[in-house]
Amino acid sequence: MFEWKKLGKVFTPQEVEGRSWLKEFAQAPATLVFDDFVRVYFSCRPPVDKNGQYVSYSAYVDLDRADLFKVRHVGEQPILSLGRLGEFDEFGTYPVSVIRYGDEVRAYYAGWTRCESVPFNVAIGMATSRDGGATFTRSGNGPVLPYSPDEPFVLSGPKIRRYNDAWYLWYIAGRKWKMVDGRAEPVYKIRMASSPDGIHWNKVNRDLIDSRIEEDEAQASPDVSYANGKYHMFFCYRYSSHYRGRENGYRIGYASSANLIDWVRDDAKAGIDVSEKGWDAEMISYPHVFELDGKTYLAYLGNQVGRYGFGLAVLDGKLE
Repeated sequence: MFEWKKLGKVFTPQEVEGRSWLKEFAQAPATLVFDDFVRVYFSCRPPVDKNGQYVSYSAYVDLDRADLFKVRHVGEQPILSLGRLGEFDEFGTYPVSVIRYGDEVRAYYAGWTRCESVPFNVAIGMATSRDGGATFTRSGNGPVLPYSPDEPFVLSGPKIRRYNDAWYLWYIAGRKWKMVDGRAEPVYKIRMASSPDGIHWNKVNRDLIDSRIEEDEAQASPDVSYANGKYHMFFCYRYSSHYRGRENGYRIGYASSANLIDWVRDDAKAGIDVSEKGWDAEMISYPHVFELDGKTYLAYLGNQVGRYGFGLAVLDGKLE
């Protein structure tokens, strides 16, 4: 069993001033390490509009490398503009995953649009930065990983990695919509695609992680690391109904693999759970593992899927 020591909440969006587009939520943290700071990308929202509708943007906060609880800078603008009328990312970019490649930084992000019969649909786009990850330009007006006959809706939660000179994209794909108390709720499972160039993708086209708590368990945020001869995946999962509170809300799970495709789930090893009280007492979700100065950290969300920010935990020992 891994042992994560919670360090506390690091960033609270409600404390940021002078950003009308950043009022709440700091969802799906993803890191990019620099010489003296760690840039954490996240997704946020301005207040809802007059019709009660919201949009989401992706942004970043720079944390001091020597003291991760010291905020050095918050981006002045979103890293990416929203899509134009009718495009797949017209109403939001959430979540985002970043990777360095040569002298550029690539971001893979979920772009979402509103729907009539269900709340939204999502597909995965790519954007490139040539200023160190401050601003990004999308690769085109459509997604690089769209929905397909086998994955008909809600392609989201991208996590980009490179292993052995190949690109790998873990993500989630919708399996069904369920009506719960008159509200359409999505069920999605973890999947993977590979690519020689990070642009043209070959989907594995099967679910990677067995469901545990129920058949319609929803899984998200498959974050993969390699250590000690195997691959480690931390992810989150929830019940399909009434999951916005403590009882059925998100928890963090764990699985391991020798080949990136066949995974053995063992949530008992995850080593982190909700707190007795406080900002992460109802749920914990969207884990992101990163190495920094000889330590392994886990960034994650708390109550209401990150409405009040993200926090950090540090691993006691090593991934093995």
